[in-house]
Amino acid sequence: MGNVKTKPQSKSDSVKQLLARAKGASIEEISEATQWQAHSVRSFLTGLRKKGFVLAREQRGDGGTVYRITSDPSAKEASR
Repeated sequence: MGNVKTKPQSKSDSVKQLLARAKGASIEEISEATQWQAHSVRSFLTGLRKKGFVLAREQRGDGGTVYRITSDPSAKEASR
């Protein structure tokens, strides 16, 4: 039983974890974590919005922009 295989985490799961952090994540941080280009990250964020996720866009003190998930539609489904 020590040979239990776990499903590898998908890139979309990784992005959702980054966006769920209190400090959020920048386009650059997501690009680095996924090896996606910036336009692909922006497209993914649009896809999340279309799926019902609410994303906050905030300015960092250094002038950068970060995104955070403020509402997750799967959390609402789980509470029903």
